[in-house]
Amino acid sequence: MTKIYYFLLFSLFCYSANAQNDIVIKGTVIDINTQLPLELATVYFTTVKDSTVIEYATTDKNGSFSIRTKKYDKPIFLKVNYMGYQPYFEEEKGLLESKDFGKLYLLQAANALDNVVIKSEAAPITIKKDTLEFNAASYKVRPDSNVENLLKQLPGFDVGTDGKITVNGREVNQVLVNGKTFFDKDGAIALKNLPAEIIKKIQVSDFKTKKEELSKQESTSDFSSINITIDEKKNKGYFGKILGGYGSDDRYESSLIMNFFNNKQKISVLASSNNINSTGFAQDEVFDNMGGGRNSKGSSGSSGSSGKGITQSNLIGLNYSDDWSEKLMAMGSYNFSNSINNNDSKSDQISFLPTGNISTSSDSKTRNENTGNNVNFELEYKIDPTTRLVIVPKVNQSRSNSNSTSSSFSEDENGDALNESNAKSYSESTNTSFGNTINFNKAFKKKARNFSVVFDNNNVKTDAEALNLSQTIFYQDAKPNDDRNQKSINNNTTDTYSLELEYTEPVTDSLRIRFGSDFDWNKEMKDMRTYDFDAASQSYSDLNQSLTNYTTSIQNSFSPKVGITWQKSKFTVNLNSRTALVEFDNHSLYLNNATDLNKKYALPYGDFQIRYKFSRSKNLTFKYDYSNALPSAVQLMPVLNLTNPLNTITGNPDLNPIEKNSANFSFRNYDFRTRSGYSLYVKGDYYNNDVVSTSIYDESGKRTTTYVNISGTYTTSIGGNWNQSIKRDAHVLRYGFGLNGSYSFDKGFTNAVLYNAKSTAITPKVNLTYEYGELLVISPTYSLSYNQTDYENSSRDATSNVVHRINLQTTSYWPANLIFGNDFGYTYNSSISSNFKKDFYLWNTSLSYGFFDKKVYAKIKVYDVLNQNLSATRTISATSIRDEENTVLKRYVMFSVSYKIGNFAGAEKGGKKRQRD
Repeated sequence: MTKIYYFLLFSLFCYSANAQNDIVIKGTVIDINTQLPLELATVYFTTVKDSTVIEYATTDKNGSFSIRTKKYDKPIFLKVNYMGYQPYFEEEKGLLESKDFGKLYLLQAANALDNVVIKSEAAPITIKKDTLEFNAASYKVRPDSNVENLLKQLPGFDVGTDGKITVNGREVNQVLVNGKTFFDKDGAIALKNLPAEIIKKIQVSDFKTKKEELSKQESTSDFSSINITIDEKKNKGYFGKILGGYGSDDRYESSLIMNFFNNKQKISVLASSNNINSTGFAQDEVFDNMGGGRNSKGSSGSSGSSGKGITQSNLIGLNYSDDWSEKLMAMGSYNFSNSINNNDSKSDQISFLPTGNISTSSDSKTRNENTGNNVNFELEYKIDPTTRLVIVPKVNQSRSNSNSTSSSFSEDENGDALNESNAKSYSESTNTSFGNTINFNKAFKKKARNFSVVFDNNNVKTDAEALNLSQTIFYQDAKPNDDRNQKSINNNTTDTYSLELEYTEPVTDSLRIRFGSDFDWNKEMKDMRTYDFDAASQSYSDLNQSLTNYTTSIQNSFSPKVGITWQKSKFTVNLNSRTALVEFDNHSLYLNNATDLNKKYALPYGDFQIRYKFSRSKNLTFKYDYSNALPSAVQLMPVLNLTNPLNTITGNPDLNPIEKNSANFSFRNYDFRTRSGYSLYVKGDYYNNDVVSTSIYDESGKRTTTYVNISGTYTTSIGGNWNQSIKRDAHVLRYGFGLNGSYSFDKGFTNAVLYNAKSTAITPKVNLTYEYGELLVISPTYSLSYNQTDYENSSRDATSNVVHRINLQTTSYWPANLIFGNDFGYTYNSSISSNFKKDFYLWNTSLSYGFFDKKVYAKIKVYDVLNQNLSATRTISATSIRDEENTVLKRYVMFSVSYKIGNFAGAEKGGKKRQRD
């Protein structure tokens, strides 16, 4: 480890020394007719010999550019590209000293219309209205790189260790391939498995809903969308990867992905099977599927793995997309999954009550199996140039079964026993759902005049059976013990339909007004029957009335709405308002008594958004939202739920709707010239009539729970991040800093006594990545999380905890064909129970060697080298502290072999440069 840090410091010293030999090229890009500066024009240098991009920059609002680069003593071209203008270029004998080119004049193209693209040599970066486009050939990556490696080279992009992508500070929530989904919306499979060498462009735009996309409305989202376009010359053929591995403790993994591309037709097949807690499909070139540890992706705020137990999983998937005709496009996918999870869990919990604390120790042993079949399809039909229809049906079926044994024991603070429980259970369930979305859009001759229809339905049916054998003993009063030997049968159905009609009329070129209505129908039925075991007939035939219930809930609403959009220069303002007229009818049959609860509401909704774009890469957004939400039928219906012997639940028919006020302010800025950027945000939520549960404990520790409204709670947060990327020859340095803070005011009940909780959290983090050519990558990160909560009218005054996380990833690609990777993490959590270590290490390592032109890789890897992985978590709330330990994946050693298959048009043998347009 020490050698690595010394090497990093030496490399940074060399980097600083080399920077002293840099030269600076300056200039200004001007429109020759208007004499006005052109912002975000792309200025770049290429070699005369093979058009390799040496360096590039974009102009600022004054049309100025500044490029810091190394001296170059061979002929080069200076080139300038800007949408709608004729390209500019001039030849230089070389770059030998700093130079100011003065004013560079661009001439508008004669046919520079809105929808006409003037073809020229692809610049590294191109601005097209609201789309930022990167030419993939301008960014150098290793010959065996995937799309994720390519994204890491693009200015403004950040790919986190959890796989989350941000562009210029804005999170990406959709990744498309040639405008279509690739297995899943987040594009994780595409990023990990599509080779970078077949990619032509990476396009970034604001994320739009299908309705916004079809009607060409402005995006109201705070997310970005990425579209990966494949080079037409390499869009025909097949490629893929097969992997298989086996290791100690019978650990194994296997996966396959094959892609068959034939121009617009694309078929992909994937499969995987493993017992190392990888429930999805993602292949990291260095670590494959080594996950499930306390430093794993998605790890929660407490120390502990993101999942519980050890999971064996199997997955098969098929993805298809094609243009069946000029008017009809289709895409779809099928996924089969099966997972089996085994877990042993132990926990200790202290519940804080005004009358005295209750300590509960419990343990359980569970086995859960889930099998799923998911089919998704999407059809887009262009009825005519102004009318489009999109249909998106989805069919899902899942089956599950579960075995568990559990026990618990509770005592008061004096050590006197309160209750004890032991249980065994087995359950089976089947869930079938059908969902469908239909988007219809009609555009009229007048610009921005539009009519849209959106119809949604979701129909879900769940059938479940369960056997329960349990005994609960009460020690402190004369309450009889609770002995159960029962079979329960639950049949639930939910049918939801919605229809949205909207017409948009342009009042002026800048102002549009929208009228419409939403219609929603929702019906839910729950039929729960419980049978006691009849010793005489040796069957479950005795209906238990106290655990049998039939409920229905019907919710219908009509919501007229109106909205306006005002867009002027760099301002965009959106204002929407609607009122939902709701009929909420609930019915329950319990203990032969019928209960009806019918309510009517008029619920207002409104949102306001203002966005100001200083430039394509700098914008400010403010959004305010007011909404209402109804309590659920379970929270409203005054019917007893006696399923849990230690907790009786009943609803409260006097609950009011939940009112929520939200405000969000954000500012983002990215400077392409310096490849640095930052973002800031402030947001808050304020609740009126929030719904919370409240429990009263009796002398034996048994709870009676209901629901009440609480007003005046809120949460606020503020944060920001800054990052920069610097490149000098073979040296690439990326570094960033983030700071997030939050404050919340909450209320609740402990044994019917109202308390207040004021919570503060601060989380700074820093990250750095250093790359030396194609030989070495070093990525250290550090984050600290500090949380403190102060209580009023509670048995506790305050709680606090600190979590430190340090991680160092190193990957070496030297000597040739050898890849050596290390992922080393250290975590300290002050709130961990004294029964467990508060700090621990998790170290994963792998060593692989490539054969046959790097098509075959043999690999050995070790998960949890130090064998320290444990699952010790502590959860702190206003009413309790809970320590829990679960089964986790332990150290294993695995040997694997992977084989890359590839044969597509325009492909070249590994190690050669990609062809450029």
